[in-house]
Amino acid sequence: MPHLTYPELHALLAATLRAGGYNEAHAAAIAEVLARAERDQCRSHGIYRLTGILKSRRAGQNHGAREPTIDNPPERAILKIDAHGEFSPLAFSRGAPLLAEKARRHGIAAMAINHCLHLSALWPEVETLAGLGVGALAMCPSSAYVAPSGGNAPLLGTNPLAFAWPNGDAPPYIYDFATSVVARGEIELHRLDGKPLPDGWGIDADGAPSRDPAAVLAGALLPFGGHKGSAISTMIEILAAVWIGDHLSSESSEADGGLAPNHGTLHIALDPAAFAATDRLAHAEKLLAAIRAQGARLPSERRYAARAAAAKEGIAISQENLDRLQRMQQGDLDLELH
Repeated sequence: MPHLTYPELHALLAATLRAGGYNEAHAAAIAEVLARAERDQCRSHGIYRLTGILKSRRAGQNHGAREPTIDNPPERAILKIDAHGEFSPLAFSRGAPLLAEKARRHGIAAMAINHCLHLSALWPEVETLAGLGVGALAMCPSSAYVAPSGGNAPLLGTNPLAFAWPNGDAPPYIYDFATSVVARGEIELHRLDGKPLPDGWGIDADGAPSRDPAAVLAGALLPFGGHKGSAISTMIEILAAVWIGDHLSSESSEADGGLAPNHGTLHIALDPAAFAATDRLAHAEKLLAAIRAQGARLPSERRYAARAAAAKEGIAISQENLDRLQRMQQGDLDLELH
């Protein structure tokens, strides 16, 4: 299997995005989140997503070159960005340093990105904020892929929630999870790989449990933890849709035309120094060390291990996907990656 360096993979993805109609800035920003996911072996948010991103552009769902508009009043702890219907990575990269600066000024700050398309994981975003020295929460709706607990039809999004804690010179503590049992991309990958789903992941269009990926994609995923995941997902709909004045997941489904989810995202940043906990790093490490001592794996440790391996060996990419990416750069944009 071929192996690429991170710069090589990023350049390959960015060139493919430019061939698909994205300008330099958007192509670079989208390629970054895809390459970071592929490097860290998060396949459900890696190069597989490129097919949908190119399809959205060809269908006219987005323009591919609109610059985000930033509303950043210095006296307020709230930053608002209008992505003008583009994918969110460029808007986030423009806003992240401003959000971190606001958090240091006010102790806590929030950033709403409105009118964006979203196909990336949230952990690259909260990890970026942790690298700027602030704690971070991020959340967003998606399209209506998930039935509420006790329901039988899609209404909620997969509605991810991510958190990052800056940990000094050590890698930050990060989690990022969908409030569905799994991300929808995992269902897609099972379909592409011809694998049945585990029990309890989803239901078919009649509301019956199913292990068939195609049937679940036509039906609904289920929330993790039953009513608990359903309640957290509903909270995200309220905070990251109603509160910021953007689409609910059900409204995104009405507007997206079967393409990329069309909604907003909410980021909250906190300055650890503002809370006067002078021993905060040691105190947090006490907890994390106790978790490790029990043999438990912390969230993101698997990604960090994959990242370290990629730095030594390169990022593995199948020859089939590599060939398809190179063909896509020549204009054959209908190919499916997995």
